[in-house]
Amino acid sequence: MPEISKPAPDFTLPSSDGSEVTLSALKGNPVVLFFYPRDNTPGCTKESIGFSEHRDAFVAADAMVFGISKDSLSSHEKFIAKHDLTVPLLSDEHGSVCEDYGVWKEKNMYGKKFLGIERTTVLIAADGTIAQIWPKVKVPGHVDAVLEAVRAL
Repeated sequence: MPEISKPAPDFTLPSSDGSEVTLSALKGNPVVLFFYPRDNTPGCTKESIGFSEHRDAFVAADAMVFGISKDSLSSHEKFIAKHDLTVPLLSDEHGSVCEDYGVWKEKNMYGKKFLGIERTTVLIAADGTIAQIWPKVKVPGHVDAVLEAVRAL
């Protein structure tokens, strides 16, 4: 898991908008990465819609917002179309970025253990260092808390 005030692990991932996103190329602006388990699941849908609804406020604060999961670009495109999402979604199909950010964890559901993404948001300051980490995110009120933290940078 990255640490506050330390450099954020760099990556390049394909984006749902057809581009590739390289974190180090975004220096100069705050970046919000919200890691989520799967497209089209209830919590992930609410979280993605929340970030999309507040996209203009993040842009006004000079921040870029990206969702990251292990879903394919094809899955992301369907998810975006179904829910009119406006934030780009990055595909980490191989899971290397999820591992670098410490969000690929053992989970337990109904007594069954499995590996999956722990819903986590990482705020990266304009200088490329980790400003704040929200592990085990609960969706209600989360987007507002992240926006407040971005504005406080």
